[in-house]
Amino acid sequence: MTILVTGATGNVGRPLVERLLAAGHRVRALTRDPARANLPEGARAVAGNLADAGSLAAAFEGVTAAHLITFDGADYSPLANGPAIVAAAVEAGVRRVTVLQGGLSRSPLEEAVAASDLEWTFVGPVEFMSNVLEWAGSVKEEGVVRDGFPEARSAMVHDADIAAVAAAALTSGGHAGREYVVTGPEVFTTADKVRVLGEVLGREIRFVELSREQITAEWRRQGYSEEDVAFFLAVRADTPEVGRTVRPTVEQVTGRPPRTFRQWIEENAAAFS
Repeated sequence: MTILVTGATGNVGRPLVERLLAAGHRVRALTRDPARANLPEGARAVAGNLADAGSLAAAFEGVTAAHLITFDGADYSPLANGPAIVAAAVEAGVRRVTVLQGGLSRSPLEEAVAASDLEWTFVGPVEFMSNVLEWAGSVKEEGVVRDGFPEARSAMVHDADIAAVAAAALTSGGHAGREYVVTGPEVFTTADKVRVLGEVLGREIRFVELSREQITAEWRRQGYSEEDVAFFLAVRADTPEVGRTVRPTVEQVTGRPPRTFRQWIEENAAAFS
């Protein structure tokens, strides 16, 4: 199969590219700047931008299946041109797609895909374990994590497990019309994450709780929009049940249990040291 991966340089896209290549598939990777993509050997980078459906014809040409993201890779704003993206894929002969969900409700792209004749699967991860990398600087320099909502609960998932579910849906049957919620094997509070991080790294890490006002001010300082801030509050201040409930999706779809948070820390320990 020739498979197009959008968001190919991201936390899910890159392990998805690696997994598809390892399975012997031809991988085409959509990126704004192919020269800077630094993709695994064997992947073919093609220039394009999901926000500009007119740029997708060459990327979709000859593609059997495609992995789509729901946001603009430049500024993470939701894509508003779902019908145009779907039309370009259908015209090129794409038959199967996965869509990486990124919100609490369906995006315009998801709505367009669901209304099409494509064989589609929605992949809805809860919190990425890689989000913990936001703490890397302060952990490395001070041994401190500053964050809000210490009791917020999350069934956080390893990025590679999200990619594994997407790969299975792209390359095997039985997944059409499914909406997969993808979680890790355990539920953690923010304070739990800090504790486990310290245990695996073998050193004490202090947790400094930020107030709601302090954490929202920090998000705005980092450049997040008011829409982003509202979403962060919705999933952190009162985490929806879907985000704090362990699901068997990874094992059911891939045949192997999901990776643990401890495993993720071991794989990424250098970032905190």
